[in-house]
Amino acid sequence: MPLHFELVTPEKLLRSEEVHMVVVPGSEGDFGVLEGHAPFMSTIRDGEIMVHKTAGGAPEAIRVEGGLAEVTTRGLTVLAEKAG
Repeated sequence: MPLHFELVTPEKLLRSEEVHMVVVPGSEGDFGVLEGHAPFMSTIRDGEIMVHKTAGGAPEAIRVEGGLAEVTTRGLTVLAEKAG
């Protein structure tokens, strides 16, 4: 089953898609999120979100600056201060 991933900035919704996995630069260290991950929230540090669209595919890097990541039963939402 895919993971629903959304990337949002104060200006707009940048991404809303189904992916395999996302690796987020959390303030306490990088963490990966797959479908079915336990719910939690984390602040994020400046860095790159790595979006894995498929299990074996090369990841896409998206630069982010600050914000929050929230994992719920609906998926992963990253609320970034800046992205792109």
